[in-house]
Amino acid sequence: MPPLDFPCDKYRERIGLARPAETSADFLSALHRAQLTSLPFENFDICLGRGVDVSAQGIVAKLIDQRRGGYCFELNGLLLMALKAFGFEARALLGRVHLSGTPTGRSHQVSLVTLDRRQWLVDAGFGANTPRAPIPLTLDTPLHAGDQTLRLVEDARFGIMLQSLMGAQWVDLYSVDFTTVCDGDIQMANHFTSTWPGLHFTTSRMATLATPEGQITLSDFTLKIRRGDTTSEQLLPSGSPYLAALEEHFGIVLEAHYEDLAPLDP
Repeated sequence: MPPLDFPCDKYRERIGLARPAETSADFLSALHRAQLTSLPFENFDICLGRGVDVSAQGIVAKLIDQRRGGYCFELNGLLLMALKAFGFEARALLGRVHLSGTPTGRSHQVSLVTLDRRQWLVDAGFGANTPRAPIPLTLDTPLHAGDQTLRLVEDARFGIMLQSLMGAQWVDLYSVDFTTVCDGDIQMANHFTSTWPGLHFTTSRMATLATPEGQITLSDFTLKIRRGDTTSEQLLPSGSPYLAALEEHFGIVLEAHYEDLAPLDP
């Protein structure tokens, strides 16, 4: 990304983080948690045909000034800028998503943070499966983060694999290989992910917001609210009630009419 005078105060206000900044593991966790519970994962600019601007200026304008959310290139792009602005040694990584069982191209952005000779994967933009905490780069060691159990394992083909324990089975989420990532790599990955016909980002509406009690998710018209062990589900009506629900549950205010969204059948 080109140089940007990062608006630290506006970012801290946006995510509700009042504590003094410091380059520590504790502050890293607090920063990640604050953004994760304040900025929703969402793809509505893709649904509106607006495209996704992953320049530093574009990300700050959308997520901070317009108080919107975004997907991995935006959410983790913003978090990476904040990490660097607060003094952390951090760089972008691109990963392959494995949730379907078939690995994708390098289409998921995360951050690698190095602190006191230790490293963490930091991710605030993987939808409903976003890690609830920074993940220490230690192999074969389960990490309990909220209601998640995660681990990193070595994969002979793909580098390091992040897995989540779902029921009694470890499920592959995504892999990273730690190669250098340039702005052009992110721009190409973002363009493909936000435009390719048939990908879920271009065919479905989605939003996710972590909460202190659980998580709120929207998949097209189905809204789920999980609080602890309890989950409620409702089918949203189309039109203005749909837009009102986006604002109520995710803080997303679309400067558009419902009819401007890509058509879907409820």
